[in-house]
Amino acid sequence: MPVCPEVTGGLPVPRPAAEIHACSADDVLAGTGLVMTEDDEDVSRYFLCGAQHALGLCRQHNIRIAILKENSPSCASSHVYNGHFSGKLIPGAGITTSLLRHSGIHVFSEHEIVAAAEQLESDSFAIS
Repeated sequence: MPVCPEVTGGLPVPRPAAEIHACSADDVLAGTGLVMTEDDEDVSRYFLCGAQHALGLCRQHNIRIAILKENSPSCASSHVYNGHFSGKLIPGAGITTSLLRHSGIHVFSEHEIVAAAEQLESDSFAIS
C-alpha cells in the first residue's frame, strides 16, 4: 500500500526541503524537537500527522513490515540529513520510521528488500 506521510500529513507537492533540526526523530515525537525547512518554517506538525496516518493504516491493514525511503525526514531507516541543509547524512531515523518501530512494525529502506522479505518470511513461520 503506497503512502507518503508528508503528503498525507498536509504538505504540498512539490514542497520545500525539510530536515530534523538538531535532534532525533524521537525528540520530535516527544514534542521536544522540530522539523524545519531551510527558510526556518516549523513543519513538525505535518510530519507528526503523516506519521500517525501511516501508523493508522498499518494497524487497519495489519501491516507488520514497511519499506520506506532512506534519507527522508519521515521515512529514513538508518540515515537522515544533519539538519543544517549541508547535504551531510548522519545516523538516524525519520519520524514515521520511529513511530512505526515503537509500535512493533519492522521498517526497512528501499535498499533492504531482501532483508524485508526474509523478515516477512520469518514472521509468517512465527505466526503459524
